[in-house]
Amino acid sequence: MAHRPAIIATVSEKDIVTGPGEPGSTFMDTDLSMMRRALLAAEGAAERGEVPVGAVVARRGEILAVAANEREATGDPTAHAELLAIREAARTLGGWRLAGCTLYATLEPCPMCAGAAHAARLSRLVYAAPDPKAGYAGTLHNTPADDRLNHTFAAEGGLLEAEAARILRDFFKNRRQKHRESPRTPFRRP
Repeated sequence: MAHRPAIIATVSEKDIVTGPGEPGSTFMDTDLSMMRRALLAAEGAAERGEVPVGAVVARRGEILAVAANEREATGDPTAHAELLAIREAARTLGGWRLAGCTLYATLEPCPMCAGAAHAARLSRLVYAAPDPKAGYAGTLHNTPADDRLNHTFAAEGGLLEAEAARILRDFFKNRRQKHRESPRTPFRRP
């Protein structure tokens, strides 16, 4: 029996929207809808004490996977939102090749996640906020455009950047505040 993809949701493709990011960048209404869904996943991660990053993998307006960071909950250093979404999308489609799919991420992917997007043969990456400390989609390195690799793909950042940056900023501000308020216990040797 053939595997049928389980589609999570559909979004219609409408007008092109000139969006934030690079001058002249354009995003489709679908891109906005998908990034809003990724932002919801990021907010959920923050509520669970995870660094608030969310990701969506979609194909032709169909959401194949939605994920958020789960490193704290799982103790798995690879449980980044992008990697989890790519894995789930591959399961949904029944194969590792995600050609024709777009990865939406609320934060520019790190080296591991940019590498996973490359390995999955994604066609496109759209991210919200750049990551000056670990961004591998144009900030520190540009894995999607590295023509030394056997596959390149389109990448564009800045879609709903202010919203993603606010979620991250609020999370770390709250985390620092809680850290200051918690009573410190002196270190004792056993």
